[in-house]
Amino acid sequence: MKESGRDVSLLPFVILGAGGHAKVLLALLQSMGAVVKGVCDPVLAQSGIEFWRGVRVLGGDEALNGLDPTQVALVNGLGQVVGSDRRMKVFMELTAKGYTFPALLHSAAWIDSTVVLEAGAQVMAGAVIQPDSVIGANTIINTGARVDHDCIIASHVHIAPGAVLCGGVKVATGAFVGAGSTTLQGLSIGESAIVAAGSTLVRDLQAGHLVVSSPMRIRESKFKVEPK
Repeated sequence: MKESGRDVSLLPFVILGAGGHAKVLLALLQSMGAVVKGVCDPVLAQSGIEFWRGVRVLGGDEALNGLDPTQVALVNGLGQVVGSDRRMKVFMELTAKGYTFPALLHSAAWIDSTVVLEAGAQVMAGAVIQPDSVIGANTIINTGARVDHDCIIASHVHIAPGAVLCGGVKVATGAFVGAGSTTLQGLSIGESAIVAAGSTLVRDLQAGHLVVSSPMRIRESKFKVEPK
């Protein structure tokens, strides 16, 4: 693995947010044996909660003002939600202030030694990334996702759990590739485009466009279990 940016492996980590994605990242950090200094979350702080999952609550967003950017490493615990750019804004604003978001790799993921992980990239448990792929800054490769050889994934992208990118796929900034979807070899996904969960992409997807599979149909089952 080739990681861009300075070595922050010995710095304590501070997690931003305490939602579902943050829980997964805490587990990732624990799998690395990392030191977690605390979590910043306004909801926890306003509720007077002092500890979250065994980690000290440092306060809300304002707690970062008391931290030296050179002495901590930040973890973006905000999940990427379709239609929201909050995760991207947090990353860009704090990077501009001198904070560092290191790339994170779960111990149960596998990536080839030629793969490049840019700052803030997050690779979750069970993910596989094959040779000569590039994962952009602040991008999520979520649980069990598969990224085959020579894929180029830009910044602020979410490859959701179980998604498959075949070889040579290019994904532009801000795109969302849904859970369990498949993108065929050599295709391009445009900026802020969305591949819906379970879809199979068979041709290039333009920027800002959405692809979905046929809608599922829910019918009454003919099989019924009668209570005894």
